[in-house]
Amino acid sequence: MKIDFHTHSYYSKDGIFSPETLIKAAKKKGLDGIALTDHNTGRGWEEAQDAAKKLNAFLVLGEEIIVKEKGKTLGEILGYFLKKEINPRGKNVEGIIDEIKKQGGIAIIAHPFNWRKPIFGLEKYKNLVDGIEVFNARSQTKRGNNRAFDFAKKNNLAIIAGSDAHSSFEVGSAYIEAEANNLEELKEEILQKRVKIYGKESPIFVQVFATIGKIMHFFWKPKS
Repeated sequence: MKIDFHTHSYYSKDGIFSPETLIKAAKKKGLDGIALTDHNTGRGWEEAQDAAKKLNAFLVLGEEIIVKEKGKTLGEILGYFLKKEINPRGKNVEGIIDEIKKQGGIAIIAHPFNWRKPIFGLEKYKNLVDGIEVFNARSQTKRGNNRAFDFAKKNNLAIIAGSDAHSSFEVGSAYIEAEANNLEELKEEILQKRVKIYGKESPIFVQVFATIGKIMHFFWKPKS
């Protein structure tokens, strides 16, 4: 099973395309599906589930949760295999990770060494999460992704990879492959650290898609 584990639809404030468009792009590129990880919301899940069923694709319900304390952004936590949306308001890193795990989900630190959006306190939280994102196609630097992979290996953490797509063009730039026939098996393969990572850094111009998404959302909001 091949899954892009980090994608954003127009339910993110900087996303452009529908969940269905993202899934279609993944299938076109030979993947079996995606994890939909919109920022601080699960509003796109129902639409994504309908599309995945229609397209015979696998869909992991996820969320990229922005963690703030005292007005300062500490980083982002990816929650996977969720059952309900997690509202980060008033919650610290520990609280968010705990809520993910109470849902039977997997807690992953997103792009820990991204030059623009790292996570502060990685050593503090490494024993609380299940793993880290070791390849993020939008990180732009091999060094950051290599550091993440080395950190995961050193600390025996699970690993995932994703395009961090904010457009359909980016989907599939990075993904994981696992010997799994369903989502429960996929989750177990991740936790048992039996996945393979594939990916390439996206070209610098993809950064403009998030800006386009923000402009688009200034004039239009997707239906909830």
